[in-house]
Amino acid sequence: MNATLLGNSCVVIAALLWGTTGTAARLAPELSPITIACVAMGLGGILQALLALPAIMSSLSQLHQQRRLLITGSCAVAIYPLAFYCSMHFAGVAVGTVISIGSAPLFSALIENRLDKSGLTKQWMAGAAIGVIGIGLLAQMHSAPSAVSGQASSAFSLGVTLGLVAGLTYALYSWTARRMMVNGVVSRAAMGSTFGLGGLLLLPLLIMTGTPLLTSWQNAAVGGYMAVFPMCMGYLCYGMGLARIKASVATAITLLEPVVAALLAVFFLGESLSPVGWTGIGLIILSLIITAWPRRKKLSD
Repeated sequence: MNATLLGNSCVVIAALLWGTTGTAARLAPELSPITIACVAMGLGGILQALLALPAIMSSLSQLHQQRRLLITGSCAVAIYPLAFYCSMHFAGVAVGTVISIGSAPLFSALIENRLDKSGLTKQWMAGAAIGVIGIGLLAQMHSAPSAVSGQASSAFSLGVTLGLVAGLTYALYSWTARRMMVNGVVSRAAMGSTFGLGGLLLLPLLIMTGTPLLTSWQNAAVGGYMAVFPMCMGYLCYGMGLARIKASVATAITLLEPVVAALLAVFFLGESLSPVGWTGIGLIILSLIITAWPRRKKLSD
């Protein structure tokens, strides 16, 4: 398996795991979105750092040299889950997910274009355009007028805004982690240190809001699942992918996440998908195929 195919596969696995978070969170309604964010990314990030501790210790000098990237990425890691889960709370699971994840590839490409002076390929632009249309159809299906009328309109708008913040911070920590890897930091050290420090930043909020985690086994189980599987294992796979493919390609592949979230909502939460929604899902899958399809190398590459 070549590096690009392995990188794409690792990111697909990560997106599949992340797509379960919205449904899992609905199984513990007593947990606030802030608590879910803190237990998922806080404990998950610290667990990831512990698993990567040998690599982190052996890379301390390199991490010190890359401290600006590390601090920037860690702050983005701490902000991302707060914005993401609050977005789902105010705008709904489907809309919050598609806005957050759907905007990330565009922010990622903009960051790479401005900071790395990296050009955008026609293949990427075609895949991203189709993906944006797809997430627009998927989001539109869930934004019925009755859901956004009156006082709910401002809450919905806040959810969309927070989704954009989530997309920006997701793209930012993906870029900083990728940049550290390009600068010589091994994948496990770059991801483990970034998420470990970000997790530590979330601990005070977890202590303040985490009491409901201890009130029932179901709440504790949901919190444990979120920390171990989507956040820890998912980001281990994502880190392996980032070590092999560009951040803009990785974030484009994670458009698979809202597809998984929508399908789980249909089959496990009793939600329904209209033909428009299914069309959106089809376009997102098509965008993944276009974006991740191996590109023929030119002689000048």
